[in-house]
Amino acid sequence: MRPDIHVLLATLRREKSAYVPLMELGVHPKLKEQLLERPLSDLKDEVEFWYKAGYDYVKLQPQVQFNLGGATADSAFQSKLDGTLGYAWASEGQGLVSSFEDLEKLKLPSKQEIDYSSFEKVGSLLPEGMGVIGQYGDIFTMTWELMGFEGFSLALYENPELIKALNQRIGDLILSMFEFFAQNERIDAIWYSDDIAFSSGLLMSPEVLDQYFFPWLKKIGDLAKAYNKPLVYHSDGLLWDVMDKIIDCGVDALHPIEPKAMDLAEVKQRYGQQLCLIGGIDVDLLARGKPEEIEQQVKRNIEVAAYNGGYCVGSGNSIPDYVPFENYQALLQAAIKYGESV
Repeated sequence: MRPDIHVLLATLRREKSAYVPLMELGVHPKLKEQLLERPLSDLKDEVEFWYKAGYDYVKLQPQVQFNLGGATADSAFQSKLDGTLGYAWASEGQGLVSSFEDLEKLKLPSKQEIDYSSFEKVGSLLPEGMGVIGQYGDIFTMTWELMGFEGFSLALYENPELIKALNQRIGDLILSMFEFFAQNERIDAIWYSDDIAFSSGLLMSPEVLDQYFFPWLKKIGDLAKAYNKPLVYHSDGLLWDVMDKIIDCGVDALHPIEPKAMDLAEVKQRYGQQLCLIGGIDVDLLARGKPEEIEQQVKRNIEVAAYNGGYCVGSGNSIPDYVPFENYQALLQAAIKYGESV
């Protein structure tokens, strides 16, 4: 047990530190309970998991209920903010919002309904040296999911003002969370998640992202810079076409370097001076590989990405429930074994 939030913060700023930290966006509760050898019941258990697993931080989200009653859709809107708690297809046809009338009926929560109490409680629960990361996301993802992928795509040409109005409402709400993260002295770093790519390319064109995604990432980056807190950004997929845009928004660290989309060594070579890299251990390997194979992959990743700092060990997305516990243990143990000798 060696939490040291200063090591993590230095690494996120691309400095070489005493060891290579661990970072993960999400770990399924089933694996958390296996590590703790008891059910999760409260914030104290959550903190204890991240501590015992070897992380230098606990990641917290504000609690908020998206009550979307009063509108209809061909499939339920799903907000998958860390990707580990369930499985659901995004709406491919029409979503909840296809007109300004639907938008009027949409009941998003108010800023006053956002519950930040876990951030207030966590201070008394943290082991010495452990920090807090504030995380939320999906301004762009919520926008297109609420409209359905086809509905959003058609509206780009037929009703861009509807997209703009919906995107603004969602963005204003979620940006307020990052204002809290930036200003709260308990929070050490900020993590924004919003997928913009497949493993084979961008989800939509850079021009669309310039309208409905990058302005929000820039606002979050400006907040992080103003309050001197590292900004981690998560997106799966192939990001080469927009890497410079991501950096220009003020992102300090990129997660998760999905292996089937981008090679970790190449990303390090091309962007290691500008971005800390996080992740890069294929989830398929974690799910179906052997512990010794996972150990060797962790070792390789540390060798190619951590030689001058600026790399954190983690999965190429998150740790879902179908990853065997012994494989997750192999990742954690290999990070400690090889991360202290760099």
